[in-house]
Amino acid sequence: MSRILIRHGLVIDTEPAPHATPATDLLIEDGVIAAVGPGLPAEGAEVIDARGHIVLPGFVDTHRHTWQSVLRSTAPYASLGEYLEAIVYGAAPRFRPEDVHAGNLAGALECLNSGITTLLDWSHIQRSPEHTDAAVAALRDSGIRAVFGYAHPAPDARRPDEVRRALGLVGGRVSMTLAAWGPGFSSIEDTEADWRLARELGMRISVHVNGRGPIERLRDRGLLGADTTYIHLNGATDEEFTLIADSGGTASVSPVLEDQMRLGRPELARLRAAGVRTTLGADAVTSVAGDMFGLMRAAFAATRADDPTVSAADVLRMATLDGAVALGLDDRIGSLRPGKQADLVLLRADTPNLVPLGDPITAVVTAADLSNVDTVLVGGKIVKQGGRLVRADLRQAFDLAERSAAHLAA
Repeated sequence: MSRILIRHGLVIDTEPAPHATPATDLLIEDGVIAAVGPGLPAEGAEVIDARGHIVLPGFVDTHRHTWQSVLRSTAPYASLGEYLEAIVYGAAPRFRPEDVHAGNLAGALECLNSGITTLLDWSHIQRSPEHTDAAVAALRDSGIRAVFGYAHPAPDARRPDEVRRALGLVGGRVSMTLAAWGPGFSSIEDTEADWRLARELGMRISVHVNGRGPIERLRDRGLLGADTTYIHLNGATDEEFTLIADSGGTASVSPVLEDQMRLGRPELARLRAAGVRTTLGADAVTSVAGDMFGLMRAAFAATRADDPTVSAADVLRMATLDGAVALGLDDRIGSLRPGKQADLVLLRADTPNLVPLGDPITAVVTAADLSNVDTVLVGGKIVKQGGRLVRADLRQAFDLAERSAAHLAA
């Protein structure tokens, strides 16, 4: 049995609600949280001294097009239409399977480096079975916990047999959801067929929704359900938010990208008011940064602008346990409850942006940044320590990303 003892940290748990306890130990056995409390026994354990550190669950990103990581910062000024033209319709056809692998690997490592231990990869680059194989292999190789979101290559190019084949590729820390084009991009008949396929295969559904009408069309076909996460939702009506809440569905908001691409005001406050569990995602690093700290700050500011009762604890829960619920993984991740997977982040608290610390939960949401991420574990495996990713082939992964970027630029 492998044992790791994280000793004497300031521990923030998120269940049942975010709370902090100082001078606390956390024991990991065979990748699983075994105990949390003061003075835990260290016999036979690798000891990590967490004095001067905040220990908390790994962040959960519920929406990211990870393959686009090799196109980082190429569309910061783009509207949604311009982004689709340049990236989805312009660059995507030039992607080879090796470019998909390079993008997914680089993007997953970016997540781990910033404390995101679980990622939903909304992958609409399935130009061939080899592209799909490359995407899943890169997620597995990275060491992240991932949900691979299979999207048909185009709204009018459905490949249900390839969905079934892709489901056979996942396992271990990589699971799968159906990244559905939905009624905003495809016919209601194709949408209904996708919902039936996902439910036949026992997969959750993730779908982009903007403006009024799509939720009502899903309701009219009897497709709303607790297995569905709705992305963005800018401009949807209060009645549609109520439909989502009543069905048990969840939402993923990308507060930085939605503002930057002029999709509309992030709907965090309205979603919360309707009772919809709301989570956070970076979406596209072609346009925005890929770390959770910026997302939490943007979410905090956007929500409090409309609802001053929202707290930093509410936002931290969006970035952790609520994200786990939206991915159907809350029995395994999102909090530090014994029996869950040891997906953890240790943040240095002895830095100028966190001293004096004050309320640690508020500090994590409003003041912490990438420079504080000292140690990251996924399933009890250390993937970052002492402020550096521990992969021996890190330079090789960077070289792959740079070569793909050069190919795509040419």
